[in-house]
Amino acid sequence: MKLLLIEDNPAMQTTLQRSFQRRGIQVVVCGEGRRALDRWAASVPDVVLLDLSLPDVDGLDVLAQARQRGYTTPVLILTARGTVGDRVLGLNTGADDYLAKPFDLDELDARIRALARRSGHAAPAPEFCGLRIDADSGAVYHQGVPMDLSPRESALLRGLLAQPGQAVSKERLFELVFPGDVQAQAEAIEVVVYRLRKRLAATGAQLVTLRGLGYLLKG
Repeated sequence: MKLLLIEDNPAMQTTLQRSFQRRGIQVVVCGEGRRALDRWAASVPDVVLLDLSLPDVDGLDVLAQARQRGYTTPVLILTARGTVGDRVLGLNTGADDYLAKPFDLDELDARIRALARRSGHAAPAPEFCGLRIDADSGAVYHQGVPMDLSPRESALLRGLLAQPGQAVSKERLFELVFPGDVQAQAEAIEVVVYRLRKRLAATGAQLVTLRGLGYLLKG
């Protein structure tokens, strides 16, 4: 599933992006209302998460313009404006759901997945060599048995399972495993690869290093 996050607060961007990527959701971030519609059209998201208090354009204006252009992607408004009047205005402008800040991440995740299911955008969980990701929890299973993986190992495996048998660049996997972590060194991904490779030894799946290309899962 791909989520377009329209939110200008850097801390909130990092928190949500990290949380959703750990749950197997690809996140595209946009912090400006004027760029939001272009990113919307270019990224083709399954769900849009929209903050109303953007620095340049009100989020409701972004939503209204999107609906005028015929964009039918489900939209969940996430904002500090939580009065009944605010919610009614948002829904009447074209939102599909509304959640006031502060919020619970599990509830937000459940609402996003519900929107994707109702709109028919929910993608089947990828499976390879008996490895499967639970679409709701983000947990990884092998032959129906949950695997004991660290959050970073899970993020790495999800990135590889999205393209089984195909090379995934080291840079892309680094973004998935260390989202927003400015302290992490580029070589840190190799440590996670080493640990995950050991975890996969009994599954029949091989984590192969392709020099200059990245890594791939091989059956």
